[in-house]
Amino acid sequence: MKPEDFDYISKLLKDKSGLVLTKDKSYLLESRLMPLARKRGFKGLDDLIGQLRRRDMALEKEITEAMTTNESFFFRDNKPFDQFRQVVIPNLLKTRASKRSFRIWCAAASSGQEPYSLAMILKEEAAKFAGWRIEIVGTDLSSDILKKARAGLYSQFEVQRGMPMQLLVKYFKKKDEMWEIDSTIRNMVQFKEWNLLESLGALGQFDIVYCRNVLIYFDQPTKSKVLEGIQKQMPDDGVLYLGGAETVLGVTQAFKPIPGQRGVYAVNRKDGVVSLGQQA
Repeated sequence: MKPEDFDYISKLLKDKSGLVLTKDKSYLLESRLMPLARKRGFKGLDDLIGQLRRRDMALEKEITEAMTTNESFFFRDNKPFDQFRQVVIPNLLKTRASKRSFRIWCAAASSGQEPYSLAMILKEEAAKFAGWRIEIVGTDLSSDILKKARAGLYSQFEVQRGMPMQLLVKYFKKKDEMWEIDSTIRNMVQFKEWNLLESLGALGQFDIVYCRNVLIYFDQPTKSKVLEGIQKQMPDDGVLYLGGAETVLGVTQAFKPIPGQRGVYAVNRKDGVVSLGQQA
């Protein structure tokens, strides 16, 4: 690939999705765009890029979606879900007892495994939340990956990655060569197409936000912008989850780490950080 073509697509991806693609990742660009070139009927990447330079908006969207990492699996890394079950849920039962409702947002939800994992946990704890209104919203910029999420159909390989056997048996059924998640779980999650670089105001307020393994693809100014945008959508006692390789330290003052809870962050309040389970 010509250096000027790489630079052109890199700028497009940065502008459209925040993804920062360094020159050592040119192989990734070629491997992901060649299938798109064939699908579009082009002879190769030169033709695809030529069409892209004509400001083909549909192609811009397809390229952005093709380059966005869609890696996801059920109960990924375990710890964030154990924390949710053991620490966050008891806290919600205390702090939201009067209004009996809360909202969860999974940013960059990909094919749906993260929000469905949370839905299964809440389904298992349903007796504690009788009469409560709970919303789980999963967003992603890829319309194609969201179609898969809404369908709730997963391969044998996908359900084997992190899924406890008892939950597989309880909440999935075999459908040809795939596994279909139960409609009671599927109906607990709303999926919306959304770009984290856009204004988040229309999404509403969220008590818990999972934005895991997303910031690692952004540069520092974009990380700050995204985190500050998320903070505006959260109450003072909101809880943010980031990936194991991500942090708010040195990035933004909008959040601070919650003592004793790795990877979990609190809104940076004027009166200081409040640990989970305690109300100011």
